[in-house]
Amino acid sequence: MGVWMMSRLLGMVGVLTLIAAMGAERPNIVFIIADDMNWNDCGAYGNQAVRTPNIDRLAREGMRFEHAYLTANSCSPSRASIITGRYPHNTGAEQLHWPLPSASVTFVEKLKRAGYYTAAAGKWHLGDGVRDRFDDVFEASMAGFILPTGEGDAPPRMIAKAPSGCEAWVPTLRNRPKDRPFFLWLAALDPHREYEEGALDPPHRAEDVVVPPHLPDTPEVREDLRLYYDEIGRLDQYVGRVVAELDRQGVSERTLILFITDNGRPFPRDKTSLYDGGIRTPWIVKWPDRVAAGAVTESLVSAVDIAPTFLEAAGVAPVATFAGLSFLPVLDDPEVSVRDYVFAEDHWHDYEDHGRSIGTQRYKLIRNSYPDLAATPSADAGRSLTWQSMLMLKAEGRLTQAQNACFRAPRPEFEFYDLLNDPHELRNLIDVPEQQALVETLKHELGLWAERTGDYLPTVRTPDEFDRVTGEPDHSVRVRPRRSKHEMFGTYGKY
Repeated sequence: MGVWMMSRLLGMVGVLTLIAAMGAERPNIVFIIADDMNWNDCGAYGNQAVRTPNIDRLAREGMRFEHAYLTANSCSPSRASIITGRYPHNTGAEQLHWPLPSASVTFVEKLKRAGYYTAAAGKWHLGDGVRDRFDDVFEASMAGFILPTGEGDAPPRMIAKAPSGCEAWVPTLRNRPKDRPFFLWLAALDPHREYEEGALDPPHRAEDVVVPPHLPDTPEVREDLRLYYDEIGRLDQYVGRVVAELDRQGVSERTLILFITDNGRPFPRDKTSLYDGGIRTPWIVKWPDRVAAGAVTESLVSAVDIAPTFLEAAGVAPVATFAGLSFLPVLDDPEVSVRDYVFAEDHWHDYEDHGRSIGTQRYKLIRNSYPDLAATPSADAGRSLTWQSMLMLKAEGRLTQAQNACFRAPRPEFEFYDLLNDPHELRNLIDVPEQQALVETLKHELGLWAERTGDYLPTVRTPDEFDRVTGEPDHSVRVRPRRSKHEMFGTYGKY
């Protein structure tokens, strides 16, 4: 056993011993997940055009992580990875809408067995196999939202609409058992498409939005971003209501709040990509009993680190199936590093694709397994005002090279970016001679990770379910084929 691993195990034993010796009260845990929100589309991460006073307050009163990454660029695979503490290809739910197998081990049942009240409220997207890991699940759906009443034996009631997905957050918090620590999985629908007027009053202004360079600056794109900003603003209001309810109940000091998103903004070259717009996440921890207000850390963290961290915070023994590392040491000292690399995956999401990435604080290497395919955005983005504007500009030959990337095929097999000097990932340095030593190191590390985690390339591609130009359903596709895992194992070849 290595010195580093031994020190981590001894650290865990020390934490458990300290909790037992001091009789310390276990923290409540509130996990808040935005749906399709970019990592830097809030004031705390530099976008002052988006009105997010409550998220910004979380950052002022807690710790902001500057280099936090998800393991997937798509919503349900990302959530499956978080709850199991495993990389997507190990969950059995790596493609969009695949449910988690009922045999999955999650951190939630471990908290439940340790005496925590566990509840999920909002977007579910995990299938039926793991619902019983929670004491209560209040799921947002197209039909409406089941709200707990907390009024004696009165049954829960259905409300007509749940546009934000956050409507049950505060009722769930209010009606929890008061004699147990609690874990709440609070998952928004905001700011997922489709967008409508009226999400925020007053609305954002189109002239104020920040248009990233990979999108054209047209009135249609600005309007699309404005509506997206409004849904972030609506989400922010619910974040504020949760914090206010914790304050009202007098439990804020001993409650760990973690705020993240499940993947990046639902625009071309963001969601479903392995660029930062697809896999980087806001990551804010507020825990007054332990975390210094206003702290900022450059430490790398991955979504697979959430499960072991929550268990360690609760004084629960770690689980052998978890692939991540607890980031509790970072909460005590922002200068501490717990990992050298973060890894992320790209799988089928409306359209066939497959890719992997490895990142450090400064550099990122992307492997495109199917370089013959264009990097088509998700189908909802393909029906957007933005995509329609891009189609028009493409026909006129007016897109920049970066804006044209979603149409280009073939793509490079490998992409390499210096995130410090090129934060928008517009200059692929894969062939720059001075970078070859680092490129080869990252290829090697990516290969070791693939071997260590049993990664594989499917032997059969999954057909597209939508037209790649219009984003409309392709009715010739009825069922997406899925091979059993032993049939799916292929080879990446040599990295």
